[in-house]
Amino acid sequence: MIEKTMSIDRMENVISVFGSFDQNLRIIESELGVSITNRDDALKIAGEAENVMHAEKAITGLLSLAARGETIDAQNVRYIVKMVMAGQEDKIGDIARGVLCITAKGRPVKPKTIGQKNYVDAIKNNTVTLGIGPAGTGKTYLAVACAVAAFREKKVDRIVLTRPAVEAGERLGFLPGDLQSKVDPYLRPLYDALFDMLGADSFQKYMERGDIEVAPLAYMRGRTLDDSFIILDEAQNTSREQMKMFLTRLGFGSTAVITGDVTQIDLPADKVSGLKEAMRVLEGVEDIAICRLTGADVVRHVIVQRIIEAYERHAKDKPPVKTYKPGGKGPGGRH
Repeated sequence: MIEKTMSIDRMENVISVFGSFDQNLRIIESELGVSITNRDDALKIAGEAENVMHAEKAITGLLSLAARGETIDAQNVRYIVKMVMAGQEDKIGDIARGVLCITAKGRPVKPKTIGQKNYVDAIKNNTVTLGIGPAGTGKTYLAVACAVAAFREKKVDRIVLTRPAVEAGERLGFLPGDLQSKVDPYLRPLYDALFDMLGADSFQKYMERGDIEVAPLAYMRGRTLDDSFIILDEAQNTSREQMKMFLTRLGFGSTAVITGDVTQIDLPADKVSGLKEAMRVLEGVEDIAICRLTGADVVRHVIVQRIIEAYERHAKDKPPVKTYKPGGKGPGGRH
């Protein structure tokens, strides 16, 4: 056991880092098994030598983020602690750099993790980007933010958002209303992101002018999309034919982002996911980036991260399913 004292220069940053009732310090204590005491203009950190060193680096990293005006919350704290434990404290300064766009309510949209930053950089530097990762990693939201930024900067003439109309394990039957009413439930996540970025009035205006188009994937066939920013969401539910059809819609001056989670495929068991096949086929192709986000990039409630980790552990521990061929040994076959 050792004890180390950290001197604090700017108390306004300290208040942001500590959080309400020092809750952020309690998270660091819990994650690293140390004791942190606030005394005047200094912090005393006690615990095992390695853990004390990690705690000091985590607090230093959080102070640097606070000095740049970043809001420090529980998610930031846990992510910084994980970065320090992985020996990546030198990358803390890269987090939340560069505002993608400003929402209708004046909130800046930025990548919050290293994985998200790499994803955004890939979108900016490639014609086609595949963003694969679990729920809550910001795949769709950041792609829409990049699309809105490109549209505002007049790099593209329109935004096209699409996704396959596949039900998530349920059969909803025939939906009432016209075509738009029928497809709206499938496209709601894309609408939500656009409403947040643009506001309802601006979104409606751009939709009426044709600057923004939201449509099911089936309506992309036969088209060539020039000077457009195209997002294919929930791509794990595309067939191999749909994925090839979508990829060949690209015209001059366009950018495409394909997002999906290969652990949440809602296709029939006998159908191959177009996204899984595209990941294999397009690996190493010039001007195409494949970004894999992980549970560490989840920016929703911490419970989402824990749920994803629990499912990943379960999948690793689960024994492989045995299959038997007709006429072979085993159930249903002859011995």
